[in-house]
Amino acid sequence: MDFQDYQQRSRETARYPDLGANILYPTLGLCGEAGEVADKVKKVLRDRGGVFGPEVRDDLRLELGDVLWYVAQLATELGLDLEDVAAANLAKLADRADRNVIAGSGDRR
Repeated sequence: MDFQDYQQRSRETARYPDLGANILYPTLGLCGEAGEVADKVKKVLRDRGGVFGPEVRDDLRLELGDVLWYVAQLATELGLDLEDVAAANLAKLADRADRNVIAGSGDRR
Protein backbone atom coordinates (compact mmCIF):
# COMPACT_ATOMS: atom_id res chain seq x y z
CA MET A 1 0.00 0.00 0.00
CA ASP A 2 1.28 3.47 -0.77
CA PHE A 3 0.58 6.71 1.07
CA GLN A 4 -1.88 7.99 -1.53
CA ASP A 5 -3.92 4.81 -1.33
CA TYR A 6 -3.86 4.90 2.46
CA GLN A 7 -4.90 8.54 2.58
CA GLN A 8 -7.85 7.93 0.25
CA ARG A 9 -8.99 4.73 1.94
CA SER A 10 -8.62 6.11 5.46
CA ARG A 11 -10.75 9.10 4.51
CA GLU A 12 -13.64 6.75 3.80
CA THR A 13 -13.76 5.97 7.55
CA ALA A 14 -13.54 9.58 8.75
CA ARG A 15 -16.53 10.61 10.85
CA TYR A 16 -16.17 13.83 12.78
CA PRO A 17 -17.79 17.27 12.97
CA ASP A 18 -17.25 19.59 10.00
CA LEU A 19 -15.41 16.96 8.01
CA GLY A 20 -13.47 18.74 5.28
CA ALA A 21 -13.16 21.98 7.24
CA ASN A 22 -11.87 20.92 10.65
CA ILE A 23 -8.16 20.77 11.40
CA LEU A 24 -8.73 20.85 15.17
CA TYR A 25 -10.34 17.42 15.50
CA PRO A 26 -7.59 15.42 13.74
CA THR A 27 -4.91 17.51 15.47
CA LEU A 28 -6.31 16.67 18.90
CA GLY A 29 -6.79 13.05 17.88
CA LEU A 30 -3.18 12.86 16.73
CA CYS A 31 -1.98 14.22 20.07
CA GLY A 32 -4.15 11.76 21.96
CA GLU A 33 -3.00 8.74 19.97
CA ALA A 34 0.68 9.77 20.16
CA GLY A 35 0.18 10.04 23.92
CA GLU A 36 -1.20 6.49 23.98
CA VAL A 37 1.92 5.25 22.16
CA ALA A 38 4.14 7.06 24.66
CA ASP A 39 2.16 5.67 27.59
CA LYS A 40 2.49 2.09 26.35
CA VAL A 41 6.25 2.53 25.89
CA LYS A 42 6.51 4.07 29.38
CA LYS A 43 4.71 1.09 30.91
CA VAL A 44 7.04 -1.34 29.14
CA LEU A 45 9.98 0.49 30.70
CA ARG A 46 8.31 0.55 34.11
CA ASP A 47 6.66 -2.86 34.24
CA ARG A 48 8.52 -5.10 31.80
CA GLY A 49 12.13 -4.04 32.18
CA GLY A 50 12.11 -2.53 28.70
CA VAL A 51 11.26 -5.83 27.01
CA PHE A 52 8.92 -5.35 24.07
CA GLY A 53 7.29 -8.75 23.72
CA PRO A 54 4.99 -9.80 20.88
CA GLU A 55 1.78 -8.67 22.62
CA VAL A 56 3.18 -5.21 23.36
CA ARG A 57 4.51 -4.89 19.82
CA ASP A 58 1.09 -5.78 18.45
CA ASP A 59 -0.56 -3.21 20.74
CA LEU A 60 1.92 -0.59 19.54
CA ARG A 61 1.28 -1.56 15.92
CA LEU A 62 -2.40 -0.81 16.45
CA GLU A 63 -1.70 2.49 18.21
CA LEU A 64 0.76 3.56 15.51
CA GLY A 65 -1.96 2.80 12.98
CA ASP A 66 -4.23 5.22 14.84
CA VAL A 67 -1.48 7.85 14.75
CA LEU A 68 -1.14 7.31 11.00
CA TRP A 69 -4.89 7.63 10.53
CA TYR A 70 -4.96 11.01 12.25
CA VAL A 71 -1.89 12.19 10.31
CA ALA A 72 -3.70 11.27 7.09
CA GLN A 73 -6.85 13.12 8.16
CA LEU A 74 -4.92 16.23 9.17
CA ALA A 75 -3.04 16.21 5.87
CA THR A 76 -6.33 15.86 4.01
CA GLU A 77 -7.92 18.71 5.96
CA LEU A 78 -4.92 20.89 5.04
CA GLY A 79 -5.11 19.90 1.38
CA LEU A 80 -1.77 18.11 1.57
CA ASP A 81 -0.89 14.88 -0.17
CA LEU A 82 0.50 12.38 2.35
CA GLU A 83 2.88 11.02 -0.30
CA ASP A 84 4.28 14.53 -0.75
CA VAL A 85 4.55 15.02 3.03
CA ALA A 86 6.57 11.80 3.31
CA ALA A 87 8.81 12.65 0.33
CA ALA A 88 9.45 16.17 1.65
CA ASN A 89 10.40 14.74 5.04
CA LEU A 90 12.93 12.35 3.49
CA ALA A 91 14.38 15.14 1.35
CA LYS A 92 14.69 17.41 4.40
CA LEU A 93 16.46 14.70 6.40
CA ALA A 94 18.81 13.82 3.53
CA ASP A 95 19.70 17.50 3.15
CA ARG A 96 20.44 17.76 6.88
CA ALA A 97 22.56 14.62 6.74
CA ASP A 98 24.49 15.99 3.74
CA ARG A 99 25.17 19.20 5.65
CA ASN A 100 25.98 17.28 8.87
CA VAL A 101 23.18 19.00 10.84
CA ILE A 102 20.91 15.98 11.34
CA ALA A 103 21.35 16.44 15.09
CA GLY A 104 20.49 19.69 16.75
CA SER A 105 17.37 21.78 16.92
CA GLY A 106 15.36 24.07 14.72
CA ASP A 107 12.89 23.14 12.01
CA ARG A 108 14.74 24.96 9.22
CA ARG A 109 18.35 24.14 10.09
